[in-house]
Amino acid sequence: MSMRTPDDQPAVSASDRAFHHVKAAIIRGDFASGTMISEGLVVADLGISRTPVHEAFLRLAAEGLLDLLSRKGAIVRPIAPSEAEDVLEMREAIESAAAQRAIRLGDIDTLMPRLHRLLDLQVVATENADVVAYLDADDEFHSAVVEASGNRIAVDFMGRLHDRQQRLRHQLVRVRPEQLVEGLAQHRQLADALAAGDGERYAAVLHDHVASHRGAL
Repeated sequence: MSMRTPDDQPAVSASDRAFHHVKAAIIRGDFASGTMISEGLVVADLGISRTPVHEAFLRLAAEGLLDLLSRKGAIVRPIAPSEAEDVLEMREAIESAAAQRAIRLGDIDTLMPRLHRLLDLQVVATENADVVAYLDADDEFHSAVVEASGNRIAVDFMGRLHDRQQRLRHQLVRVRPEQLVEGLAQHRQLADALAAGDGERYAAVLHDHVASHRGAL
């Protein structure tokens, strides 16, 4: 019988805590590519025993985020240029097709308030130099467009690309901090293209948006 928290939600295991803690740090770039992480560091950070941390490292290695070392540690695996290109290529293809399908379905009016709310969040995040909040809104913006297509396969594929995309976004902003302002301007253009029902314009702006990632990474 599983232990439950007071609000009747399943308790998070120590292994899950360690897994999500390290994974989030890798995606944000707090643990940069090539950084060595010891199990002892995570044990000290979270105040848990070594066994669940070791289990978390095994899971992270299986996801391609860590390369395990023999003496209770690991190195953050870099994103290979070929992998980054594959992610960006598939992301552009899926989102471009999804946007055009959403326009054909004629339900853009339902989507626009959500996109405008996310643009407002990005404005505030840009003013505050809050990279995490900005990129969370960035991710939701693009996901919302794909969801509006009603294509469950496209949504599933975008979900599988999520962690890699967020890691690439964080790397991009570290290399080019001005991307916060430039990306916001491009998001406004994407929203305008959707509001106008112009799928070709959306695809063109998206291509430029993704190209900015390629240029920096």
